[in-house]
Amino acid sequence: MEHVEAVVIGGGQAGLAAAHALAAAGLKPVVLEASGRAAGSWPHYYDSLTLFSPARFSALPGLPFGGGPDRYPHRDEVAGYLDRYAARLDAQIRTGSRVAEVAAAGGHFRIALEAGAGLTAGAVVAASGSFGNPHRPALPGLESFTGRVLHVADYRTPDAFEGQRVVVVGAGNSAVQVAAELARTSRTTLATRAPVKFARQHLLGRDLHFWLTGTGLDGAPLGRLLRTPPPQPVLDDGRYRAALAAGLPERRPVFTGLDGDTVTWADGTAEKADAVILATGYRPHLPYLARLDGALDSAGRPRHRDGASLAHPGLAFVGLEWQRSLSSNSLRGVGRDASRAARRLASHLARARR
Repeated sequence: MEHVEAVVIGGGQAGLAAAHALAAAGLKPVVLEASGRAAGSWPHYYDSLTLFSPARFSALPGLPFGGGPDRYPHRDEVAGYLDRYAARLDAQIRTGSRVAEVAAAGGHFRIALEAGAGLTAGAVVAASGSFGNPHRPALPGLESFTGRVLHVADYRTPDAFEGQRVVVVGAGNSAVQVAAELARTSRTTLATRAPVKFARQHLLGRDLHFWLTGTGLDGAPLGRLLRTPPPQPVLDDGRYRAALAAGLPERRPVFTGLDGDTVTWADGTAEKADAVILATGYRPHLPYLARLDGALDSAGRPRHRDGASLAHPGLAFVGLEWQRSLSSNSLRGVGRDASRAARRLASHLARARR
């Protein structure tokens, strides 16, 4: 069986940042990407998605984003940027290589692929993100709803919902963006547990990320202090607040029940609905670690401190939400965490060789 120094599972922004950091630490990483392209989940997001941070704050280590630094890049620009980044990496990137399982094997890890092949490695970085594990909360009557139910991970454009009655569940950036987009051509309600919280996109003529970066708050190690990551406010230049104020979309508390094609609201009113879109976030997608003792907790969440596995010194995580800081799972911040993980893994491998 082939043996390599380090394997990175996932070829999106976290995996590419991890491979860059491992190479900088003197290792020869192999990146295993399940899809046919090392661009992570970006090609699969909804068509109108743009970054919430300007291009100047949206690059991985070693390669500026390019173009106007103050623009907000579109989904396809981000995917293209990741393609360019992958092409420049000093690492092997093996697409079409979905990992089935990681197991401990005498001081190393054995990585089994779904295609049947496999390899061993002295270190593993789990960087597979969360897009493959969309969170679907237990909402009352959701299973019995006869209309269309989908997660925002499966939403692309508003065309398929034109003229329909649509309920979008969620209060984050994606929920508000999608609901506002749908409201132009359909009757749309944004269903939330509490009023939407907004943050101003610009302060004193500068994008919010200028201030987060300049003050050091963006990379501050606050993740270890949080039991539950706080909900992030919707970044807004005024358009979304105005859209909600105009009722496009309307905002209501989450429905109390679904039955057939009927939605019942908290005030007791009921009406027909055609579709429910869940913009309810994601959870870490780590099924390949399920049988690696101590890697995950009983809920399938990674057991780590600042990305370092609590059970296996040769295992690291990169790209988790609030892994270490506010920006840990973003283009602008994942490189910091990847660098820390790579240094730890390089030290671990050096000790193992001695």
